[in-house]
Amino acid sequence: MFCPRCGTANPDQAKYCAGCGDPLAADRPAGIVSGATVSNPSMAGAQAVVGKPPTSGKAIASLVCGIFGFFFLGSIAAIILGHMALSEIRKSAGRIGGAGIATAGLVLGYIGIAIIPLILIIAAIAIPNLLRARQAANEASAVGTLRIIEVDATTYNTEFENGFPPNLEVLGSDPSGTLNCQHASLLDDKFILSLQKSGYSFAYKAIFAQQGTPTLSDGARSKACTSAGAPGFEVSAYPLQRGTTGQRSFFMDQTGVIRYSAEGTADADSAPLQ
Repeated sequence: MFCPRCGTANPDQAKYCAGCGDPLAADRPAGIVSGATVSNPSMAGAQAVVGKPPTSGKAIASLVCGIFGFFFLGSIAAIILGHMALSEIRKSAGRIGGAGIATAGLVLGYIGIAIIPLILIIAAIAIPNLLRARQAANEASAVGTLRIIEVDATTYNTEFENGFPPNLEVLGSDPSGTLNCQHASLLDDKFILSLQKSGYSFAYKAIFAQQGTPTLSDGARSKACTSAGAPGFEVSAYPLQRGTTGQRSFFMDQTGVIRYSAEGTADADSAPLQ
């Protein structure tokens, strides 16, 4: 029972308070505090009947931090609050509860601390592998785009008998739907505008004869072509961020052979892609 004068906790059978020596009512039920004046300020305003002690707020906070510590790194907070809550509960002499909750928060906190190194090890292994997989996928996409450009350029040459496209714009479409040498509707217009795809940038260059002015063939004139095509072309692909979006650069010409360079810009002298 608590002393109504000083608030000291005493055995239920005690006749005198161990703190202030004031007589205790032997027939007063355990946990009942009279309305007499209380000298201990901490007991002032106490209700006449004391029920189940309130749960420590620090204990509850420790449990919450322990539960969500795996996501918000609150494990350290759970451990600190858990120890503070247990210390507070011990010193309260039964006036504050929640020891079990505080212990649960401590356990979760220590588990979280133990798991963090494991998570870091897994991340150190997984992240580089994911980066390499992304680079490989981007490089495969770049090679596929070069193949598409080669097929479209060859189709243009066959369809209009005008050599290879002087630029990629002529492979795009006309809003009116007309098909001619200037709007062959072979390549996606969005790609032509950006010349970027899957972490790579592309560049197309028509290769004309070193001497003389390009002339239209009879077949090209018969199909209403107004400008001559080229006897050859080159297409290059560069990673937007080398080492991140891709590692290798690629090069292709009218021969259809794709070449690559792992360090710099690929050209006609680079190693062919196997």
